[in-house]
Amino acid sequence: MSVELVPEDAGAVIPDWGPGAHVDLTVGDGSTRQYSLCGVPGASTWRIAVLRESAGRGGSAWVHDQLRPGHTVRLRGPRNHFALEPAPGYLFLAGGIGITPLLPMLAEAVRRDVAGQLHYFGRSRRQMAFLDQLTPYGDRVRVHPETDGPQPALRTLLVGLAPETLIYACGPAGMLDALRAAAAEAGCLDRLRTELFAAPVAAQPQPGGAFTVRLEQRGLELPVPADRSVLDVLLDAGVEIVNDCQEGICGSCETRVLAGAIDHRDHILTPQERSAGDCMMVCVSRAVGDRLVLDL
Repeated sequence: MSVELVPEDAGAVIPDWGPGAHVDLTVGDGSTRQYSLCGVPGASTWRIAVLRESAGRGGSAWVHDQLRPGHTVRLRGPRNHFALEPAPGYLFLAGGIGITPLLPMLAEAVRRDVAGQLHYFGRSRRQMAFLDQLTPYGDRVRVHPETDGPQPALRTLLVGLAPETLIYACGPAGMLDALRAAAAEAGCLDRLRTELFAAPVAAQPQPGGAFTVRLEQRGLELPVPADRSVLDVLLDAGVEIVNDCQEGICGSCETRVLAGAIDHRDHILTPQERSAGDCMMVCVSRAVGDRLVLDL
């Protein structure tokens, strides 16, 4: 389902955004869901695509069943943890509804007149969104529905890539895990950028020891038990911090870390960002040792 969003005030100008950005949409129960912008940057409206997920938390069902033309919704953003970096060429890999952030990326590659190839994986053509919009791109797009026969192995798509080609992928956890393994084998893991459209369904909370967080600006130290998140402890202490997914996929609770080693458990930060050790998603990530110092 494609949803076009326009400002409530007809004279308002919506914030600009770039490929890979998403907005936070408040759904019926007051909670927030993240949806990639898949329209045209610089346009006077925003567009998102929402796939109904029967096993989801209810946000997609609300959009499909309750949202109608003319309804007013609350939005926050846009934000971008999946920005398109400058490069002489791109390989885009989409799985299912993961096509949404890659649509404007492909359009931007064409606008910049650089090489850009999209491979789109899905169950069947009937279930694959935006095929009509991809037709004008011709040979730049390859569609791989399961119903058409065996899909190409991800590792074969990485063979022969130009050394400076960046790889952008969005899809389910299984696809991205396989892609990371293939990229590591092919020696191009450092050029891979990924985004999950949902946290792994089967993921179980990882065990972690207790530790302490110091809030440097407040001069406050708080114990974090093994069975609670940093976010839980901060909220209980009255610290206001933006948070949405509580699964490490939206990036809204990103917090600057001043000292301490981080056990990163999010699905957002790149290997380079993790190595820098200067930020964390407090909804899921923890301390490696017994103490973290946060810029709060």
